[in-house]
Amino acid sequence: MRLCGPPVYSLVGVVSLLLSLWEAGCLELSINPRLRPPRAPGGPEGALRRHKRSWVWNQFFVLEEYTGNDPLYVGKLHSDVDKGEGNVKYVLSGEGATSIFTIDENTGDIHATKRLDREEQAYYTLRAQAVDRATNRPVEPESEFIVKIQDINDNEPKFLDGPYTAGVPEMSPLGTSVIQVAATDADDPTYGNSARVVYSILYGQPYFSVEPKSGIIRTALPNMDRETRDQYVLVIQAKDMVGQMGGLSGTTSVTVTLTDVNDNPPRFSRKSYQYTVPESQPVASVVAKIKAADADVGSNAEMDYRIIDGDGLGMFKVTTDKDTQEGVLTLQKPMDFETKASYTLRIEATNRHIDPQFLSLGPFSDTATVRLTVEDVDEPPVFSTPLSKMVVSEAARVGTIIGTVSAHDPDASSSAIRYSIDRNTDLERFFNIDAMSGIISTAKPLDRESNAVHNITIFAMESQDPSQVGKGIAVITVMDINDNAPVFAIEYETFLCENAKPGQVIQTISAVDRDEPPNGHRFFFALSAEAAGNLNFTLRDNKDNTASILTKRGGFRRQDQSLYQLPILIVDSGNPSLSSTNTLSIRVCECDLDGLAQSCTAEAFMLPAGLSTGALIAILACVLTLLVLVLLIVTMRRRKKEPLILEEERDVRENIVRYDDEGGGEEDTEAFDMVALRNLNVIRDHKVRRDVTPEVTSFFSSRPVYKTLPDNVIFREFIWDRLKEADVDPSAPPYDSLQTYAFEGSGSIAESLSSLESLSTDSDQNYDYLSDWGPRFKKLADLYGNTEGCNIFS
Repeated sequence: MRLCGPPVYSLVGVVSLLLSLWEAGCLELSINPRLRPPRAPGGPEGALRRHKRSWVWNQFFVLEEYTGNDPLYVGKLHSDVDKGEGNVKYVLSGEGATSIFTIDENTGDIHATKRLDREEQAYYTLRAQAVDRATNRPVEPESEFIVKIQDINDNEPKFLDGPYTAGVPEMSPLGTSVIQVAATDADDPTYGNSARVVYSILYGQPYFSVEPKSGIIRTALPNMDRETRDQYVLVIQAKDMVGQMGGLSGTTSVTVTLTDVNDNPPRFSRKSYQYTVPESQPVASVVAKIKAADADVGSNAEMDYRIIDGDGLGMFKVTTDKDTQEGVLTLQKPMDFETKASYTLRIEATNRHIDPQFLSLGPFSDTATVRLTVEDVDEPPVFSTPLSKMVVSEAARVGTIIGTVSAHDPDASSSAIRYSIDRNTDLERFFNIDAMSGIISTAKPLDRESNAVHNITIFAMESQDPSQVGKGIAVITVMDINDNAPVFAIEYETFLCENAKPGQVIQTISAVDRDEPPNGHRFFFALSAEAAGNLNFTLRDNKDNTASILTKRGGFRRQDQSLYQLPILIVDSGNPSLSSTNTLSIRVCECDLDGLAQSCTAEAFMLPAGLSTGALIAILACVLTLLVLVLLIVTMRRRKKEPLILEEERDVRENIVRYDDEGGGEEDTEAFDMVALRNLNVIRDHKVRRDVTPEVTSFFSSRPVYKTLPDNVIFREFIWDRLKEADVDPSAPPYDSLQTYAFEGSGSIAESLSSLESLSTDSDQNYDYLSDWGPRFKKLADLYGNTEGCNIFS
């Protein structure tokens, strides 16, 4: 089987195709007989002719991106077995068979039915087979061949990593490498120039250049200055076909930033600076700020400041503000206008990081002069000694001079000074100070045991300007004298066992003294004079500020005496010495075998003489219980009350609420004088209570009329009259109650609207209509309906 392909369009392709066709027998080479070499003697005539092979392998070449309307002819399959009688059929299989490539089974012609793209697939591997049409059996063995897609320039170069950013130090020399760019072309690099790329710079000249083959970008100018221009944007082009016309191209941008180097020294904007500082400026505060300008940035602009000369080397200090790179001038000592009115400093600013290769651009430092003028201010008085320490004895009399404080006006005016004590620091006013001389003296007796140290504040005030006040401290220590006698250290509770032996220690005592002698305390113990000859106890001074109490005898009995009082004399070692007598209580107790007290009272021996405590408590509880019962019974009887109306029958529909309230009610019309609540202008007839026998029969026969008096006088007279009447009227209810009077005054035209006025009329109300309201109002009708019965208002 022979493969015959179409012509190709390049020199290499033509040569390759011709050789393939010649080897397949599709191309007959005709050799000129004159150029044919002589035939070998005796050799056959066809010694120079190449014999045809029955099966020849070769490649097909197909151009990519075919745009024709007809299928693209690829090549032809032909078998030597095929005599042209139609008995042989050609079959194609493999990659793209039937979908991309088709074959004419009669002629063996192969066509491509789709557009091919080499960048998607560069070649296809197919298999060819010649079979007998009748039997469908192979007439020759199956063989593979390749259809190779021939490249055309259909892809432009692309910068896959663009756009680019790069940096290069300023002041770099010519040709310094900045960055390398790279473009890729999807075309076949082994075929033609479709993928051969060259680089050029479209925008960015004359500052930068690019190498055509490598894509390396370099500086094209020396000593480019960042302070003049710090950023450049370049446009780089990559073109295939070695940059020839008709080639495709792509572009990218490269942003180049000039990085800073320390090529600029610091410079002060002025050579001299002037500042004014008040003399009251506090120490460690900022008095001035100066700054040297540096065109560099970052660490290249960092600088240090120092004072190199001047008359204020010890007064001021300069430091660098790390955020603003300013020189901060601070005060180290207090200033005094009267002592020195101005200071001059020479300050140097130096770059912290200096690049040796740029030393020729230096020096990288600069100096400036700073003049500080001290401004005079009115200052408060200043104490010669801010803290004065003084000592006084607690035995000092009132008015004793303790010490003197002194202050002066630091200003040129030198105003006179007046002194005073801050009473917030001397609340009890123990001390006085002379306003003119500053002499401190005692104003009250002192007690070291109450307050050993007095810390008082002294004010010094200018006489001409009292607002200017200075403060000083006086620490007054009160020295001790022996003015406190020693006493027992604690309140002792001493127990003595009945079986105690003679000479037994029953208590060890010690003493305390509020005084503090310089050499420490030394106490002496002894029995007082009245106890020195007692037969029960004795005292032994232990010489270590303690003493032991011992028994002189044994056989102590609670029945005989349960408590002993032992007076003890304690003397201190002061000069003069002080003493006190302290009484030690010794209680006789019944003890166990170990000497522990069990019972210390004589109660058990007194019980037979009378009742026990438990019996007395039981009797008292019974008496209290009886008293409570009696009180309950009396209270219940007083609260019990008979109903006003006896009901023979109770209507089940009635809802009666009973209130057990004391009082006369509606039937008791004589118990209270209701007319007292009427208008005072209505004169009532006095009615004597029927339930009380009056002892005094004289009453006020009439009451004055108050209509002509002012309202405030009317009320006062009304209340006063009622008070006098209640005081002398024995029938006024009740005798210890608070009487309330409803008095409206005399100013109302309508006069009184009280319903109580109805009591002063003699008219009777007719309640006969209650009988017509049904059985539920029967009781009311019986009470009020019969006018001939008992009238409760009569």
